[in-house]
Amino acid sequence: MIRDQRSKIRDQRAALGYRVNCIAAVAGLTAVMFVVGCRQDMHNQPKIRSQRGSEFFADHRGARPQVMNSVARGQLHEDSYFYTGVVQGANGYREEKNEMPFPVTLDVLKRGQERFNIYCTPCHSRVGNGLGEIVQRGYKPAANYHDQVRLSQPISHYFYVMTNGYGAMPDYSAQLTPEDRWAVAAYIRALQLSQAAKPEDVPAGVHVRSLKEIAAQNGHQEYAEPWSLPATAIQAYPHDVKQGTPALAPANPADPKIKIPLSKPAAH
Repeated sequence: MIRDQRSKIRDQRAALGYRVNCIAAVAGLTAVMFVVGCRQDMHNQPKIRSQRGSEFFADHRGARPQVMNSVARGQLHEDSYFYTGVVQGANGYREEKNEMPFPVTLDVLKRGQERFNIYCTPCHSRVGNGLGEIVQRGYKPAANYHDQVRLSQPISHYFYVMTNGYGAMPDYSAQLTPEDRWAVAAYIRALQLSQAAKPEDVPAGVHVRSLKEIAAQNGHQEYAEPWSLPATAIQAYPHDVKQGTPALAPANPADPKIKIPLSKPAAH
């Protein structure tokens, strides 16, 4: 009996010693891992930080100069006319062209109409006569696409203005991609054609109906009445018959007269 108890005690002591050794081994390995992970090589990594010098390069500059003639991915812009709307003329100045950089399809016109209705109609209105809703709130009348000046401008002029802004109009390069700007320019051309279309421009066999007839049939005769410029608008120019009446709307003069006071004579 005593011998069995002694043997049992020895076995318990051996098992306890084994456990202690295992715990010590695990603790030792953990300590080694922490020591290895806290080396200064991990803290002071041999990397280049912005705006700091470097002993690795001969000029001791961390920021390296760009490789000559290198272009960032997606910024090649090889077709400059597509991205700028102008070409370099023979005299060295930029010139606008009356051509699209890609074929105009019905989908392109639909896209242009959608973008035009979102970004352009508040100032230029749905028919492009420059009497948008914002004019009724005291803003300067926008350009009328149907006057002699805008009708004679090349199509890339609209792209250029949307890209860089013009006068009171800011640029829309952030809102419209280059492709969308061209689509809007194409739709402006279609809008100009629609507002100045003649019966002979319609294909043979197509019945032509007047705006007054359509408005009366739909119970909105007021849509066919002449549109007047709100009294809240500034620079309310009188209607000029020479500029036409697109969509029965009054057109702004193409070349409004601006009176400049004479300078006073210099004091002697």
